[in-house]
Amino acid sequence: MTSLYLHIPFCLRKCLYCAFSSRVAPSALHGRYVDALMCEIDFLQHHPSVQDPLKTLFIGGGTPTCIPSDQLTSIIDHCRNTFGFSAGAEISVEANPGTVDEGYCESLLMAGVNRLSMGVQSFFDEELKILGRLHTSSEAEGAILAAKRAGIANINIDLMYGLPGQTPKSWVLSLEKALSLTPQHLSLYQLMVEEGTPFQVMDGKSELLLPVEDEILEMDEITRELTENSGIIQYETSNYAIEGKQCLHNINYWENLDYLAAGAAAVSFIKGVREKRTTDPNHYIKQISTGKSVIVEEEQLTMEESFRETVIMGLRLKRGVSTKNLLTRYGLTPEKHYGSILTRLQHLGMVEQTPSHLKITDKGWPLSNQIMAELV
Repeated sequence: MTSLYLHIPFCLRKCLYCAFSSRVAPSALHGRYVDALMCEIDFLQHHPSVQDPLKTLFIGGGTPTCIPSDQLTSIIDHCRNTFGFSAGAEISVEANPGTVDEGYCESLLMAGVNRLSMGVQSFFDEELKILGRLHTSSEAEGAILAAKRAGIANINIDLMYGLPGQTPKSWVLSLEKALSLTPQHLSLYQLMVEEGTPFQVMDGKSELLLPVEDEILEMDEITRELTENSGIIQYETSNYAIEGKQCLHNINYWENLDYLAAGAAAVSFIKGVREKRTTDPNHYIKQISTGKSVIVEEEQLTMEESFRETVIMGLRLKRGVSTKNLLTRYGLTPEKHYGSILTRLQHLGMVEQTPSHLKITDKGWPLSNQIMAELV
């Protein structure tokens, strides 16, 4: 196990579409939370799966950069002192425009951060307002340029499409603007109206003017053309990168490999056991301070469940899932497990078996969600 995820559950404002575990909290809580998080990191160093230095560290949220830079860098330093980092380790931090400037990014770089993921979502101010974002398009551009000036050489830009009021034309302009900033990585997500969000309430009242299916398909085609022409290649359902800049931490997820986690709401996955921590930062702090467990949910996957999950996660990758690894881990092949279901998908030209991988074909890619649903 060489991957660690840390969750910072704080934001300056909760966006209207967001279903992630995050909240606005007083700054006094930030320091207490960081102390508790480092205590859990201390505990994790004794986990039997920890044998090697970390290859990837991902600090997500929430908005990790809404806490002071010295608190965030102290967490990274603590991980270095506790686990160590392997040569060339990927250290990623999520950030939002309006929470970082050049000085903040320089602090992150000095602490070893070599990958910054900037949550932009749109380069149209009207779309940002609809989403409930705090920043403007120009502030987003300024934050990315500040990170570049600070010396961070691997920058991801998060964008969303399928937004209320968005058109294929505005998506072209937003994506072109992102590409003009020459990011090494793009994460492009279609908006999903999630349960429990203000958007769900608005959608129930028919107050969200979402693009129709034909417009979404046009946006998908725009994405394909613009990214290919820019030399930034799709390697996963929602992720694109120039060669050598794929997110190693997230590839670990998609290959369904082990990873540790710490922090409120963080989920770990070790040897088929998934553990979720309490979502309430105050409860998390209390449990840590009294030496009690922060785990509130535990799921033990059967071998068959883990096999299917590994196939589905791996098919999110353009290269597909390694059949050799499946056989080594589970003693199973997709042909043996899925039988006629897989044969039918192959005859339809939706999936194919290469010498090393089972993958979704270019023909099947637009229907990948339906294909994966058949293999669950």
